[in-house]
Amino acid sequence: MRVSKTGTRFILFFLLTLHHFSCKRPHEQNELDLEKLPLDFAEGFEVYQGNGYKIIKVIKAFPGTHSPFRYLVKENTDLNLEEIEFDAIVQIPVSRVVMTSTTQIPHLEYLDSEAALIGFPNLELISSQSVRKRIGDGKVTDLGSGPQANFEMIIDLDPDWIMISTLGDDLQNLELFQQSGFPALINGEYMEQHPLGRAEWIKFTGALLGKWDKACAVFDKIRSDYEQATGLIESQQLSKPSILSGVMYKDIWYVPGADSWGAHLINAAGGNYIFEEQKGTGSAQLSYEYVLEKAQDADFWIGAADFNNLEEMKNTDSRYSHFKAFQLNQVYTYTHKKGETGGVEYFELGYLRPDLILKDLIKIMYPDLLPGYKPYFYTKLDEK
Repeated sequence: MRVSKTGTRFILFFLLTLHHFSCKRPHEQNELDLEKLPLDFAEGFEVYQGNGYKIIKVIKAFPGTHSPFRYLVKENTDLNLEEIEFDAIVQIPVSRVVMTSTTQIPHLEYLDSEAALIGFPNLELISSQSVRKRIGDGKVTDLGSGPQANFEMIIDLDPDWIMISTLGDDLQNLELFQQSGFPALINGEYMEQHPLGRAEWIKFTGALLGKWDKACAVFDKIRSDYEQATGLIESQQLSKPSILSGVMYKDIWYVPGADSWGAHLINAAGGNYIFEEQKGTGSAQLSYEYVLEKAQDADFWIGAADFNNLEEMKNTDSRYSHFKAFQLNQVYTYTHKKGETGGVEYFELGYLRPDLILKDLIKIMYPDLLPGYKPYFYTKLDEK
């Protein structure tokens, strides 16, 4: 909810005149004693530190042009910034939150904040063991199985804030939440195409929970492991294997666009992504004939949907068997690792842990480079 109808010019001037600062301490401070906190890869949000508060600015919440969303995180209870206009105000400490996407769940887990989760739609999709224990204990309310979280149930839960993903239909409820006075925070992590950019949104959640330093430490470890793996690939003289991806739905073959998150990981792992001419960050829709012509001799098939084995895959569509990767048993899926109620862990944890996905792909393509490493997400489809 907007907390003030005045001061728009002030906040615009206030944000436009901010300077960049170091992670540990500001090189300089402006007259308002603010510092811009460092983000290394994420492009969709910015965080500014004031005296007893943070200001979060979400600048890429969804595709297209939109005005930035501005959130105030009050770290002191007696803070008074009434002359500034915000889309939501959060008071630290936070103990009751609602989330709407499984990709947000690992943020709570890695920030030791699972106990704050009180509501989520489609509870069966959650894989995290610690959160599932809370669900089993009846401490997390199921907000329903429809496309949108149940608005009335969320109001009854009275959370400190709700995090909304712009990938689904939750954005439709934003105005309702604002009118009801609940802080509704937009998470636009899926707009990030660099794997580390998406992972860095844990700092967004950390700022909203009052755990910025913890979030920085988590991300720094993920970044270090990711860059160590990419450094290993870059240090080698490799003959890059060709990579096929995707499967068919109703005679349309869906593959990741060449600029997508998934294609970026394949390339970072030392693969030669066959569909590099399919520009875009989403999925490209191709005919079977085109895919067969381009990828019949591909060395590996990465991301082959939720098949249990090659026989099932062939029985679903015999045309899959025409590819060399299928014939040589080099077909891999990320959907076999699931939580106790069937949630696919890749879709929950994978976006925070691109380092694990990257190492999985390296292990598949160059097994000798990571001796002793066992893939975390990916499994090979066997022949039975």
